Amino acid sequence: MNLTSKKCQPCEGIGSAYTKEEAEAQLPQVLQWKITDDGKAIFRDYKVKNFMVAVKFINDIAEIAEAEDHHPDIHLTGYRNVHIDLTTHALGGLTENDFIVAAKINEIKIP
Repeated sequence: MNLTSKKCQPCEGIGSAYTKEEAEAQLPQVLQWKITDDGKAIFRDYKVKNFMVAVKFINDIAEIAEAEDHHPDIHLTGYRNVHIDLTTHALGGLTENDFIVAAKINEIKIP
């Protein structure tokens, strides 16, 4: 099943975090995302046109995060550079929820 058609599950009911190898196996489903050296988070960097595009993009991410009840760390620097980190804090690593949200973020159209 395509990740974008899935819904995040409550962290308490999904078991344990992926091993680094399990997480790396999921990366092909979320193009342009990278995994941290410790295998506990995935991240992606964007450089958008200007500040207002960055703010709209962040708001679009926020809508996804709220709908999924799974929230990334979002950083805006240099007025147009957006960095996103995803991890399942409650389990101390990556779960399918992180990859679902990443896949949905990848579908956002950025002008």
